Amino acid sequence: MNNQSTVTPWLLTRPDARDIIRVFCLPYAGGGASVYRGWAKELPEGAGIYPIQLPGRENRIAEPPARDMTTLVHEISRAIVPYLQQPFILFGHSLGARLAFEIARNIRRKWNLQPSRLIVSGSRAPEIPEPKPLHGLPDSAFIEELRRFSGTPEAVLQSRELMELFLPVLRADFTVDETYVYSADKPLECPISAFGGTKDPEAGSKEVQGWARHTSCSFSLEMLEGGHFFLQTARPALLRSVGKILLGHLAAAAVAGKKEVNAGL
Repeated sequence: MNNQSTVTPWLLTRPDARDIIRVFCLPYAGGGASVYRGWAKELPEGAGIYPIQLPGRENRIAEPPARDMTTLVHEISRAIVPYLQQPFILFGHSLGARLAFEIARNIRRKWNLQPSRLIVSGSRAPEIPEPKPLHGLPDSAFIEELRRFSGTPEAVLQSRELMELFLPVLRADFTVDETYVYSADKPLECPISAFGGTKDPEAGSKEVQGWARHTSCSFSLEMLEGGHFFLQTARPALLRSVGKILLGHLAAAAVAGKKEVNAGL
């Protein structure tokens, strides 16, 4: 990832013109771009890794968080479309997976563009609703449910000051996720790779397998050891698998480049 300043608050850095393929990463509920810190160093050279920064957290903490999927999808799509002249992949975990999916469909609909691949992680297929909505619970009950996910440190959950800071963002993100309504459309014309956690109560293997219905191309599913936040606990295994996927795309781009050179001779 380069260190140039960016022209949009949705990206931490301006995408590098030397990228062979770009990967835009969407965070889970309550998460920020820092969720993907270090990925660029651990993934293959030639792949630009660009975490999306949602409002209301980290360097955008002064902004109100969005509370509906349509707004987020529209704004993120507008922010990244200038950088989609290169092949690109969308990656998302949990809420981020549904955001990535809807961004892919929105970009196809408005700009006739599509990703080289959609990678979804820790998420039920988009037509499967949240079985137990949480965003309207009282604070105490909402915090107790957060413990079940094991994604928020206990020290944060027990701190009144920190929870006063994070609760509005978490509630907004859960609202986005739990009020999302899937609408049928033709499948994406790109491969979908799905990852799930073997002990994830939120998205079991059958629910993750449901993503296969949303592509007319190839589909793969890999279950990694861990619960809902295997993105963190099984990070080395996940990055190895994502790295293999990226190497495949980079190799294909190299072959295509050679064909173009030969055709011009």
